[in-house]
Amino acid sequence: MLAGLLATAALPPAAAAPSAPAPAAADEFGGDPFRSHPWADMRREFLGSGPVHFDARIAVRGPAFAEDPMNVPISVVVPPELGPVEQVSVLVDRNPIRKVLDFYPLDPVAAPAFSFRFKLEQASPVRVAARTRDGQWHVGGTWVESSGGGCTVPGATRKDGSWSQTLGQVSGRLFVSAARGGDAAADGAPRALFGGSRLRVRVMHPMDTGLVGGIPAFYLSRLSVRDAADRELLRLHPYEPVSENPVFGFDFRRADLGPLRLVGVDNNGNRVNGAIE
Repeated sequence: MLAGLLATAALPPAAAAPSAPAPAAADEFGGDPFRSHPWADMRREFLGSGPVHFDARIAVRGPAFAEDPMNVPISVVVPPELGPVEQVSVLVDRNPIRKVLDFYPLDPVAAPAFSFRFKLEQASPVRVAARTRDGQWHVGGTWVESSGGGCTVPGATRKDGSWSQTLGQVSGRLFVSAARGGDAAADGAPRALFGGSRLRVRVMHPMDTGLVGGIPAFYLSRLSVRDAADRELLRLHPYEPVSENPVFGFDFRRADLGPLRLVGVDNNGNRVNGAIE
């Protein structure tokens, strides 16, 4: 018996069974390059359940630091290789009102390239989501630092009361593009991809966010650019975060557009109707 016990003790211990490999940790940010916690909710709310791809080819230009958080300039170019674009939405993760605008190029002459200014409440990703004809969303973006407060401060014309004297006035000009190669327009938006012409237009409006005490939300809710034959070339749905007295830039694939007209309405029913030569 003693010999048997000694023989058993001399046996090597049984090798431990190999454990299954640990599953790879799920990406809680859904591939978001900014790793932003609000993104999952924003995707569901604004982009729906369709396919979404982060795409660095979408050019979104903005300042590294917003010195004036009430007027943050952004330019957008969706490249031609993505194919026909039906809608472009601009979203800001850390704004109290996250959707800034929706852009619809309704006529082939209207390029998916535009510029604008908006109010930024705090440092945040600024995202541009372009929906192509196949139903897919392509998302690009940039990070803008800011000291903040852009959405919760009244604008200059609201402070001095002058907004009521200029409400709805339109001024603008159509420029023929001289850009070649990789040249850029004065506002930083490259036009060589599309050529043609660029419209710069301003609409006088206080664009109140509704986040300042005693001042309800009051903003432009729809604008469209129409040609001499009254064809709607593009449509824009601005929201509260767009800057006071907004200035927009739109790119077109043709230079011979002739006289244009900007028409629209604000959320109180006030109409906009201005000719642009």
